[in-house]
Amino acid sequence: MSFKIRTLPAEHRFDVEPGENILAAAMRQGVGLPYGCRDGKCGSCAVHLLEGRVDYPSGQTEALEGQPADSCLTCQAVPTSDLLLRVREVPSVAHIEVRTLPCRVSRKERLNHDVMRLFLKLPENQRLRFLAGQYLDFILRDGRRRAFSIANAPHDDAEIELHVRHVPGGEFTAYVFDSMPEKSILRIQGPMGTFVLREDSDRPIIMMGGGTGFAPLKGMIEHAIHIGLDRPIALYWGVRTQRDLYLTDLPATWARQLPGFRFVPVLSEPDPHWQGRTGFVHMAVLEDHPDPSGFDLYMSGPPVMVEAGRVAFEDAGLDRDRMFSDAFEYAADTKATKSNDGGGI
Repeated sequence: MSFKIRTLPAEHRFDVEPGENILAAAMRQGVGLPYGCRDGKCGSCAVHLLEGRVDYPSGQTEALEGQPADSCLTCQAVPTSDLLLRVREVPSVAHIEVRTLPCRVSRKERLNHDVMRLFLKLPENQRLRFLAGQYLDFILRDGRRRAFSIANAPHDDAEIELHVRHVPGGEFTAYVFDSMPEKSILRIQGPMGTFVLREDSDRPIIMMGGGTGFAPLKGMIEHAIHIGLDRPIALYWGVRTQRDLYLTDLPATWARQLPGFRFVPVLSEPDPHWQGRTGFVHMAVLEDHPDPSGFDLYMSGPPVMVEAGRVAFEDAGLDRDRMFSDAFEYAADTKATKSNDGGGI
């Protein structure tokens, strides 16, 4: 039998079919629940389960660690009764169609020693409608998927821009770097994810990226410039060494276009001549903003960075409802999951 789901405070109602997880049912019926990896690992889909019972047939519940006791992972949870959920919905993504399309690799551009910039061209007269910060999946010939954040803003959609980090042992990224020719035809599905700019807020913004977590934040910043967003934005970008940075001229351009923009690169393994900030990127944020309670925080990058940030910023007084994250998961080549460092494998 199907079960009925009600959400608060939006008071949306939808049905879940037998064996269907909550997120899949919500997406099918146009309800904008938050989500990220869809694999139970990033915790972006966690909501408060106020009434009812769920089961986790996959056994994938690691993202519940550190969450409040009444948390429920909607991408994995299958209802065993009617449910009442408390969740901050993302209505902006609810009615954007997820499409499967062919695309052509129009250009490849090496950004640094281990990051490749891909530009994808869709068929003539086709556009992929998306929001800044969302991601897409490559669908490989054997059905596996590899997910990459979209690095351009929606208004600049003649091509889709991705930043692909070469992951040691990663079959797909090795193909991208070593043998994939320009003009290759691939298949994509998207857009997906709810890591998008909350334009209805008036709070100043902190963005914290790790590695190619820079990619979706780039799209958000360029969208903010396009719409004339009047909110200060501070971008902190954590990498290991200076050679891991790329597109280093862009932040200065953004600063000229966006009043109140500030860029802070942070190196965890600095070179001897580095004169900038060092250490963990979330600690650099807290050094500058010891009371982050009045900010909206966007975090994008490796799960360890996102989780460390989530704990530290909550301890410093920032409500979890004002933290928005996209944690890039690494996965074995045999799995069909979101797995990137902005990125992929």
